[in-house]
Amino acid sequence: MNEQNISAQLRDIKPLLEIPDSSYYIYWGLIGFGVLLVLAILFFVLKKLWENRKINLAKGYLEALKKIDWHDSKKSAYEATHYARLLATDERKKELFAQLEPMLEKYKYKKVVDEIDTETQNKFNLYVQVADESI
Repeated sequence: MNEQNISAQLRDIKPLLEIPDSSYYIYWGLIGFGVLLVLAILFFVLKKLWENRKINLAKGYLEALKKIDWHDSKKSAYEATHYARLLATDERKKELFAQLEPMLEKYKYKKVVDEIDTETQNKFNLYVQVADESI
């Protein structure tokens, strides 16, 4: 009888169950999420730095426009055209630059030029004022 009890007990023992282990996938999923999070933070930091750089460049261009010495009208016309073109980023400044550029052209390509007339000077000052307000 003992043998029958032992064999009955052995039949009651069930085989080992396989426990699903997803820790490997969780581990790599967390690493992937962490990498994506770091990349997103890096992207936004670099974007913010790039925007600040653009603003600083625009401030530099505006300062260069304000420092133009109008006694040498040929050199001044070249400088004004160069920096005004770099600052013309929105529609209003582009429109004002389109009006200012032909006025400055008459001082650029001649060997001897006259002094800047008041109309050109006023248009330039308006452009500088608009640019200063937008920065």
